[in-house]
Amino acid sequence: MKDYLKLLILVGLATPILVFADAGTALKTDTVRAEPFADAKTVGNINKNDSVDILNKKGAWLQIKTKKTSGWVRLLSVKRGAATVSNNAKGVIDVASGRAGTGQVVSTTGIRGLSAEDLKAAKFNEDEMKKMESHTLSASDGQSFASAGGLNTVKLAYLKGAK
Repeated sequence: MKDYLKLLILVGLATPILVFADAGTALKTDTVRAEPFADAKTVGNINKNDSVDILNKKGAWLQIKTKKTSGWVRLLSVKRGAATVSNNAKGVIDVASGRAGTGQVVSTTGIRGLSAEDLKAAKFNEDEMKKMESHTLSASDGQSFASAGGLNTVKLAYLKGAK
């Protein structure tokens, strides 16, 4: 029996450990942190459309690795899959709805007027998504609209995580 255990240990040590990572794409520029907390030490940055390897998920954070750095970024900063030239709104909607990479609703919060049965029966409707995407504007169109209405840009800090 002892020889069998020794053999198992030797085989285990000789076998390379495989780590499977999902490919992802940065939806926006964001700070890469050492730990999955908003006040954690900054270890680098990612830029919009950077390719990343998604290693782990913890709450609203993804552990990623890029060519330059590795660490944690906010979940909504990255979408699963390679960069595309398609509409940016779709990527954010996919991530926020839980549809990124799976085509299925994973979780939903803050829905009024829909029962649990309605949510379970929900199906993805590509035609409706295309209609919604047809209403998107470029960043410069949005800035022009805001300026015409007398609106000013205000930068707000992210909320500190609960301790």
